[in-house]
Amino acid sequence: MPLLRMQAHQFANHCQQGTLADALADRHRQARLGRLDEREIRSWRNSLPALASVLNDAALQHVEVLIEYQLALSSLRADVVLAGWHPQTSQPSYVIIELKQWTHARALSETDDLCLPGIGNNNRAFLHPVAQVRRYCQYLQDFTTVLDAEPDAVTGVAFLHNAESAGVADLLTLEPDNHGRLFTRSTRDLLITYLQSRLSPAHGSVAADELIDSPLAPSRPLLRATAEEILHTDRFVLLDQQQTVVSLVRRAVKKAREADNKEVLIINGGPGSGKSVIALHLMRQLARDRHTVVHATGSKSFTRTLHHAVATDNPRIRKLFSYFMNFADAPKNGLDALICDEAHRIRAHSVRHRGVRQIDELIDAARVPVFLLDDHQVVRPGEMGSRETIDQAAAARGLQPRHINLNGQFRNGGSRAYEQWVLRLLQLTDEPAIEWADERTFHVRVVDSPEQMEDLLRAKEAEHLTARITAGFCWKWSDPHRGRLVDDITIGSWRKPWNLRGESRLHGVPPSWLWATDPDGFGQVGCIYTAQGFEYDWNGVILGDDLVWRHDSWQPNPRASKDPALSRTDSATFLRLVRNTYNVLLTRGMSGTLLYSTDPETQARLHQLIPAPKRPQ
Repeated sequence: MPLLRMQAHQFANHCQQGTLADALADRHRQARLGRLDEREIRSWRNSLPALASVLNDAALQHVEVLIEYQLALSSLRADVVLAGWHPQTSQPSYVIIELKQWTHARALSETDDLCLPGIGNNNRAFLHPVAQVRRYCQYLQDFTTVLDAEPDAVTGVAFLHNAESAGVADLLTLEPDNHGRLFTRSTRDLLITYLQSRLSPAHGSVAADELIDSPLAPSRPLLRATAEEILHTDRFVLLDQQQTVVSLVRRAVKKAREADNKEVLIINGGPGSGKSVIALHLMRQLARDRHTVVHATGSKSFTRTLHHAVATDNPRIRKLFSYFMNFADAPKNGLDALICDEAHRIRAHSVRHRGVRQIDELIDAARVPVFLLDDHQVVRPGEMGSRETIDQAAAARGLQPRHINLNGQFRNGGSRAYEQWVLRLLQLTDEPAIEWADERTFHVRVVDSPEQMEDLLRAKEAEHLTARITAGFCWKWSDPHRGRLVDDITIGSWRKPWNLRGESRLHGVPPSWLWATDPDGFGQVGCIYTAQGFEYDWNGVILGDDLVWRHDSWQPNPRASKDPALSRTDSATFLRLVRNTYNVLLTRGMSGTLLYSTDPETQARLHQLIPAPKRPQ
């Protein structure tokens, strides 16, 4: 959906009168899309008139101009989409235009799709404009069903209207194709000729209607690619209730499509019960059945790791892994199924001040919305994903959700006893805490210092097992200093940094979304926002002073917390969320967990419940 839509001659008039940028800003505010950057308004004022002039000289006054066109299930917007009819075939034809104000740019060495705009020592890298517009073309085709039968209907153009070709010579070496070609001020006449080869002078309103009104869902070619490449069948085998869930969801999707109805499924399971494996199998099976399906979470780290794990060789498939906030404008029942993984992380709203709840957007987006959640993993204020919330939202639509509880346990060495022991330890159940007894497949011990924890876990790493240390958010989190992480976590003489927050590797340190899975993640301490959703063989957990044991119960200590998300919560909410936080941290291990508390009384409590251990196996 564009912010503004008009014919090219109207577009030119607005540009000449200087009213277009203000009109776009008004529509942006009306749509409640958040704060509008002044640089974006400036780019509208500078770039759109250059395109209007080209369309006028090309005699394409009746082509439909779709400005700031939002790509399906994404917050990304293409600068302009031109809609009309192909002059030779008379079929719908669309040209995506990416506008740049750059006057100079050079390629970034040792890359084939990055560049450095400007002159001198500017080191901020940008995606090559042709690579950018190519992705927009592919995205539009992948999620616009009306284009399934028209693979050549969409082309892409990057127009550097302020640049002479000599100033961007490096960028011109990228081989052009129909999904991406570059024009500059020097080659403006060639751009006019190209647009005339793709668009006739006829009125483009019907072609624009077809594009805008098309159901937004994964295309058949994308679903075929997903079924073939995502989750090879020999990687994960579903057992018992896991397979039951997959079969029930497939049945619900089939019935919903045939009977034109709707069904909501809520899958509840504790840590390690296989929720994410189920989600991936559902993606594969539903795509193979040619049903339109998208996977969504509320966790950037978790989604980025899924991208890395299942679609390394096919970036197109990554578009099927989205975020809860991207369904604010999704058409009702536009998908056959929406798989909401980590659904306990659903927020109150996708767009602030819009007034529509995120849970309502997710339920409305598909005929069969599937929510996989764990009520004990809500760790931030504003996370609303619970069985009760989903039940109420479904009931408001006259729907009775189907509930499925996963009893299996595949993390913590398959130890149901450990999962229950942690819940009882943290008083997240009515049953009292009990003494832990090691099992053959899972071991727990208290260590006397973080140094001892690190030494034991490093030994596990030397045995080619994965190990990580996590901690409560009780220390400040500094930005890197002179290109190095800062040792913010200080306990006696032991000092360690938090994991990297950035998106790029820093001197061998992996980005946050790879901390739990990259071998170089061991040297940093993870927090709840990095660890949630992941697992490793051996798990070290440092309980900070934000949760302490006093007089037979856990007491919250908000003053010890450095988590800005919890800074304004009341004491009861803080206690609930911080206990859930430690529940998540304590259940990441596959073979064993080591515990240490910075508070002496809490450390003594742990020693009471965890007998002096035998040597960890």
